[in-house]
Amino acid sequence: MFENLNWWEIGGLLMLALLIFGERLPKVIGDGLRMLRGLRSMAQNATSDLSRELGTDIQLQDLHPKAFIRKHLLSEEDEMAIRQPLQGLFDDVKSDLNGVKSDLGEVAAAADPNNRDGAGVDKPTPAPSRFDVDAT
Repeated sequence: MFENLNWWEIGGLLMLALLIFGERLPKVIGDGLRMLRGLRSMAQNATSDLSRELGTDIQLQDLHPKAFIRKHLLSEEDEMAIRQPLQGLFDDVKSDLNGVKSDLGEVAAAADPNNRDGAGVDKPTPAPSRFDVDAT
């Protein structure tokens, strides 16, 4: 939950909470935790009531309409029949995109002026300048 905050920001938030709530801070924290536990128990009771009413074991993520329809109305054969034409199309598009990606990688390697492996475009040799001194 707080993975994007560093220690200074967390300390600043704690100091701000201490300034706002003062001596009541422990009571406010306790009330917040009690409310969180109450919400969690209400969600668990609602899912257990729904499971009991439907007669199946239901999880909270199963309540999404697509997942609910997929799990309770479609059999595995029906789901595979729906997915099969789309899976072939997906595989074709994926192979085409992988081909384009490899072609673009080859073009980028050929056009890279810092390419040190000898592949790609030959670098032109610079024309001699009139200021070059011949050592012979």
